[in-house]
Amino acid sequence: MLFDQVSKDIVAAMKAKDKVRLEALRNIKKVFIEAKTAPGANDTLDNAVALKILQKLAKQGNDSAALYKSQNRADLAEAELAQVAVIESYLPKPLSLEEIETTVKDIISQTGATSIKDIGKVMGASNKQLAGRADGKTISDIVKKLLA
Repeated sequence: MLFDQVSKDIVAAMKAKDKVRLEALRNIKKVFIEAKTAPGANDTLDNAVALKILQKLAKQGNDSAALYKSQNRADLAEAELAQVAVIESYLPKPLSLEEIETTVKDIISQTGATSIKDIGKVMGASNKQLAGRADGKTISDIVKKLLA
């Protein structure tokens, strides 16, 4: 479980006196705990939900770093990107565009989709199958291109 791994890594970061990693891991654990205690979560956090949370945190960090760079605050951008690097170390390796396109083609043939009207079916299956390995916008762009 990712939750348990993050908890173990917090201890290791404390022992190593790695402040950047420790801060990032504590932030991750805080969000994980909030997700576990949310109504309807039944005090559990499976890896699929944890991966979505990590993706969201990484995206937010990258967006913040871009904003800092645009405001000429390289110091803050670097700190944000260092945290994003820690978060991304827990994410699976992202797929290439070719791999995503191949997977989407398979899903289109499995669902029998023939036109852009079937985008909902294809997107649902694609997001489920590619969760954690491709972002939704990239998947959407490829699905639209293939169904057009």
